[in-house]
Amino acid sequence: MSQSNSVTWEEGGQTCSAAWHSENGIAAHKRVVIADDTLTADDAYRLACEGTAILWKGDFQNARQLLQALVRRIDKPSKKSKRAGKRTDQSSSDLQSPTSIDLFNKHRLMQSQRARILGMLLIQCNSDHTIPLRRAPDISLACLEAYGLTTESYVISLRELLGVISAHEWRKNGVPVLADEEGEPIFIYPHYGVFSPIRGEYLELVCSVPLPKLLEKESIAFDIGVGTGVLSVILAMRGVQKIVATDQDDRALACAKENIKRLSLDSSIQIIKANLFPQEKASLIVCNPPWIPARPSSTLEHAVYDPESQMLKGFLGELKNHLLPDGEAWLILSDLAEHLGLRTRTELLEWIGAGGLKVIGRIDTKPKHHKPFDQSDLLYFARSAETTSLWRLAIQ
Repeated sequence: MSQSNSVTWEEGGQTCSAAWHSENGIAAHKRVVIADDTLTADDAYRLACEGTAILWKGDFQNARQLLQALVRRIDKPSKKSKRAGKRTDQSSSDLQSPTSIDLFNKHRLMQSQRARILGMLLIQCNSDHTIPLRRAPDISLACLEAYGLTTESYVISLRELLGVISAHEWRKNGVPVLADEEGEPIFIYPHYGVFSPIRGEYLELVCSVPLPKLLEKESIAFDIGVGTGVLSVILAMRGVQKIVATDQDDRALACAKENIKRLSLDSSIQIIKANLFPQEKASLIVCNPPWIPARPSSTLEHAVYDPESQMLKGFLGELKNHLLPDGEAWLILSDLAEHLGLRTRTELLEWIGAGGLKVIGRIDTKPKHHKPFDQSDLLYFARSAETTSLWRLAIQ
């Protein structure tokens, strides 16, 4: 488990402690009070805002309701804070309009502050991942899948715990990603901490773009950053005989292996742990890197945020050395970062050219999730303009 030191609190005149666990890398809370069903949402919100963590000892379902009450208080600020915010907006507008990067940074700060407050409500779990509270669900399997075996009691934020439970449901029920020849849906089962392929528009691109002719002679492809294994599955379904898929994340590797075995594709798809490329060369190389060049705030965000475009630039810089002559690479990338002012199209094209590559085609599609239509979103200006593209690249 990703735990660091311990959490200490006073209970019944005694000092108690337990191991602290946080996937977000948050340090163990120094100020902790115990609370039960008598704690009001207003008092809980005040404590959380002041930096005091709340170790819940009451009914589990009441804890979930309290967390929702905290969400409402964060998302609907008081009239006083609205008036203060309006004055601030008016004064700042007198200076200059915020840039795209300013709005993105404000969005990230709001996310961070929201997560900090909501993360103050804590739950203690036994060493076998059970919860010693009234009406607590059986979360032992969900936590075992996410964290593995433990030997001691630990404390975790309720918000993170609910994320583990949600991930378990995704893993149990699966995500339909495409259909087989008979029209039956094919499911991918994401693991905790592995990006779920719920944005189907980029999968449709990989399903529809013509395969390189070189695959008829050398039927080998690479899937760089395999994640759940969904792109490898699509390539295998499209007839590619040998696929080598790589990733550095152990959770992703385990997830991909399980999905590929479940679909009986392990004879054609090889999963290896590697930083980007395997040693061989391929006729087709596919990569869907993180789309936003910013620092992730937790290990769970590495599939979305790529600091300084390290993976993207590494992929483009080394691609030529791993692509067979007349081979092709498919780079799947959103232009959201361009609309946010975090990367320009000129920079992307320069990186492609510097890698000894050329663009031989591009297929675009628009996102189909709800965010591009949510005008209340601070980043609506960028999300509403977003396009996801499959860039077809070849050696110059």
